[in-house]
Amino acid sequence: MPRFSRRTLLGSAVALGLLSLAPARAEDLSFTVAYQTVVEPSKVPQADGAYEKAAKAAIDWRKFDSGAEVIAAIASGAVDIGYVGSSPLAAAASRELPIETIFVVGLIGDSEALVAREGSGIASIKDLAGKKVAVPFVSTTHYSLLAALAHEGVDPKSVDILNLRPPEIAAAWARGDIDAAYVWDPALGQIKDSGKVVVTSATVADWGAPTFDAWIVRKDFAQAHPDAVRAFVATTSRAYETYNAKPEAWGPASPEAAKIARLSGAKVEDVPALLKGYVLPGPAEQVSADLLGGGTAAAIAKTSAFLKAQGKIDAVLDDYRPYVTTRFFERSQAGN
Repeated sequence: MPRFSRRTLLGSAVALGLLSLAPARAEDLSFTVAYQTVVEPSKVPQADGAYEKAAKAAIDWRKFDSGAEVIAAIASGAVDIGYVGSSPLAAAASRELPIETIFVVGLIGDSEALVAREGSGIASIKDLAGKKVAVPFVSTTHYSLLAALAHEGVDPKSVDILNLRPPEIAAAWARGDIDAAYVWDPALGQIKDSGKVVVTSATVADWGAPTFDAWIVRKDFAQAHPDAVRAFVATTSRAYETYNAKPEAWGPASPEAAKIARLSGAKVEDVPALLKGYVLPGPAEQVSADLLGGGTAAAIAKTSAFLKAQGKIDAVLDDYRPYVTTRFFERSQAGN
């Protein structure tokens, strides 16, 4: 993925709650989408109800604090489409959860970072030894933290790594319970007020460990309701195209920034800078060999290999291409 390179999941068919493959009438369709508090353009059509209009369906939007939680919900059948980072995506695919990647949000840059508390004595990655560092496990920031430790030759066992969700990280930081944390907004913005950024995911990507976010879908839902998935992808793509065409129009006083702030919990004045923390691919890049056309599967494979080496997953697959598809994006563009 050159340019854009952030439990047991499987059960029985009953545990996954497989849907009937008989097509439902569009006006009767309802489905569940898992979103996270990441600052990115698709929050605008979410706030506007544009997804419901495009899919001609009722959508139950559910907020999750981490990709691992989204994956667990998808595995249980509680969620049909979800927003996840590359690390939980790789872990899920490696365990052969029946999912497909349908849209790549882009390379995670400064929107995720490792922050050290003032007075903690942490000025570099090497200083993390013996310190309490919080991170949501099986997340893009967890992957980035482990990659940063490996790059600097720091044994992860020498660091007291705590598994905390973003809201828990903010609370632990306020209590003074942790020395550092690797997280995303809005928790990132909260801890930066009394901390110092040690490294961002943009730098970790330069070290050879890029991370990205993506929208994924359960394969059974995609098979039963391809038009709804196509509409979801098309609506997401339009939001990204609109932002990329004129990012300066999404300033702190804009309605777009207000909508994103409301759904993400970020400060509205921080939204423009946070949006720039991603490299957001356009339609041509989405289906190119760099992304859904090949690079995304390669990036998932590379992430999986690293996670296995770190003992975070048991095995890697020979081929991750079945977990990535261009067909819904191509159909979405044909329908515009």
